[in-house]
This record gives sequence, structure tokens and C-alpha cells, in this order.
Amino acid sequence: MQSTLLRQQRLTLSQLEYACETLERLYQACHWRKIELYLIPALQNATEQANQLLDELSRLNQAALAVIRRLQGELDQANETSERQVADVCASIETFCTVLLQRLEKEEKELFAIARSTIGGEAWFDIANKFLAHDAQVVEARRTPAVAEKDRKALSQARQVHASLRDEDAVAVPVPKLRYHRRTRSAHRAAAGTA
Repeated sequence: MQSTLLRQQRLTLSQLEYACETLERLYQACHWRKIELYLIPALQNATEQANQLLDELSRLNQAALAVIRRLQGELDQANETSERQVADVCASIETFCTVLLQRLEKEEKELFAIARSTIGGEAWFDIANKFLAHDAQVVEARRTPAVAEKDRKALSQARQVHASLRDEDAVAVPVPKLRYHRRTRSAHRAAAGTA
């Protein structure tokens, strides 16, 4: 995204909106990770040793969120954009990415080390079960719209077939009169019938 914007002399309103939406999606994806949902709360319950690190991770989250809010503020005030704003937006994107990378590095180097040393075996199994349940929910959430769309298409096709059959029933189809020839009784049968 940044390389695309750097080639621009001016930013349109839609490009600024796109940048804000992209950063917001990235922030939300980081915020709703399984580590945030399950590991960090388990670590908070297990020890106070991680409080300083968790505060630092929270500050990094807030810094990333502040970048998004600043860009959204610019978006709200934007009418015409200039070359200076292109440079500002690119610098904001760079700051956002740097802050999130710092957070991920701290998680990997420091948070996981503390978690390994302080969380007991039972708690790890509990966390693993929550991870698996979370994965199952994600798969189901992805599958459900696809199944619903497939069902909608099948229902639509069934309605079309039903409508075409109803239309065919409404049309009077001429049926030729059936003609049949009455056979005359053979002499042998006629004789057997009288006897």
C-alpha cells in the first residue's frame, strides 16, 4: 500500500479511506488473535511477573491505534490533498507497521518465555482447548456464508423451476380427441355369448 501511495503526487479521498480501512483491518486482526484472547488473560491470572511487559504491549497497541485515529481525523477533514499529505500518510503507515512489529517481537521473545515458565500443564491444556474451539468457530464462520449462499442459489433455482411449471400449467395445451374404433364382435364370440 505504501509503495503505491508513494508514486502518487496527490491522494484522493478514496485512497485515504482505503489506507485507513486497511490499517484498521490489520489492527483488528492483531487484536483478535488467539494470543490476545486466551494466552494473555491466562498469563495475567498465573503471575504478576508479566505485568510490566503486558503494560508495554498495551502501550504499543495504543500507539498503533493513535496512528489510525490520526489518519481517520485527516480523512474527516480532507477536501483537497497535497503532496505533503502523501508523505504524512506514508510516514503514518510506516509508524503503524513499526509499532505492530515491535509488539510481535516482544510477544515472541519475552511474552512466550514468561508464559512457558509460569503457566502450568493444566492451564496449557485449557489454553490449547480454547485455541482449538476458536479455530473451529472460525472455520464454521467461513463455511456458513458459503453454505448459505449455496442454499440461496438452490432455493432460487427451485423457485424458477416451480414458476415455469406453474406457467406451463396455466397454458391450455390442446389435446386431440381420441378416436377409437369399436371392434365388431367376431362371429365365434357372438355365438359363444348367446349360448
